[in-house]
Parts: sequence; C-alpha cells; structure tokens
Amino acid sequence: MKKKTSQRWRQATVWLHVITSVGWMGQALALFALLMVSRTAADGATRIAATSMAHEIDTLLLAPLANASAFTGFMLAASTAWGFYRHWWVLAKFVITLVQLYAGIFLLSGALQDSVVAARAGDPDPVPLAQVTGTALMASAIAFQAWLSVAKPWGKVRTGAKLPTAPTWVFVSAVAAPLADITMGLILGFPLPALSLIALIVRLTGRRRESRRRTAPVPAT
Repeated sequence: MKKKTSQRWRQATVWLHVITSVGWMGQALALFALLMVSRTAADGATRIAATSMAHEIDTLLLAPLANASAFTGFMLAASTAWGFYRHWWVLAKFVITLVQLYAGIFLLSGALQDSVVAARAGDPDPVPLAQVTGTALMASAIAFQAWLSVAKPWGKVRTGAKLPTAPTWVFVSAVAAPLADITMGLILGFPLPALSLIALIVRLTGRRRESRRRTAPVPAT
C-alpha cells in the first residue's frame, strides 16, 4: 500500500511536469504571436495593445508555468534514479532549462517590460526583432526537450550505483509547492516561487547526504 501511494505521488509529479511544460510552450507561442502583431501592425494602438497583452501573459501565465515546469523537472531528477548527471539527455534538459530560465527572467521579461513602459508613454514603436526571436527559440527549446524525454538519446554520462527513489513526502511537496506558489502569484500579481525553492533546496541537501553515505568507505571490522 505504501509503495503504491509513493508511486501515485511520483506519477502526479510527472503529470504536473508535463502539463506545466506544455503550458509553458503554449504561452511562449502566444507571446510570439502577440509580439509579431506588435511588430507588424500598422497603427500604434494595436501595437500598444499587443505588447501590453504579451506582458500580462508573461507575468500571469508564462512565468508561473515555467517556474513549475523547471521545479518539477529538477525534483524528479533529484528524487529518482535518473539523477542530474547520469544520462546525457537529462543533463541536456537540465542545462537548457537553466538557460531558458535565465534568458526568460533577466533578458526577455525585462525587455518586454521596457517595451510596455515605452508604448504606454506614447512611443508605440514595434518591439525589437530580438524579442520575437527569443520567444520562438523558447518554444523550440521546450519542443526539443520533449523529444529528449521521449527518445532518451546518447547513453550515459557515467556509470555507478543508482541512488534510491525519494520517500513519498518529497513527491507530495513536488506537487503541492508549485501549486501553492502559482496561487500566491495570482493573488499577488507576480510570480513568486518561494515554496518551490525551499522544497528543492531541502531535497538537494537530502540527496547530497544520501550520496555521501553511499560513497563513504565501510569501516573495517
């Protein structure tokens, strides 16, 4: 019974990872479409409306879904035998996700905010081509990660003993934390992945201890 409960929560974590990843990709495509409208529209009012809507989608939908997708992916890697560095396809997904988070938070979102401020201040110029390209690359990267999850190419990075699957409470937190963060973000009006970060830090600390115990030399008797 206990094993079945743990399996169900692990499956729930995978399910949440899949739907948030699909949502992340869908919102990236929505941003691409709106920014294309903002760039190609003939009148300033349409450009302002499209840019403003893209900003709202980025803040209220894309960012929370991206945070939840990344968090559940990291938790699955840190809580199962897959790990972060045992397989090339997992390592590739990990690196791509980190690049996406950095680019999305510090580059695209900031640039989009600047475009909205400029448009609302009476400067409804088309958004830069780099923003449109960035959203297209984001959606393409998520699609590539989905292929990696299905194909699992390239073999192993390294061999060695597998770490055990985490206890049930870890997968419960992997589901509950992002859902709570999304709810708080909608209430506050901006994404705040606080509980997800805490849960991930706790799990990574526990994983490190497990790894040390397994590699520690056995004392002589």
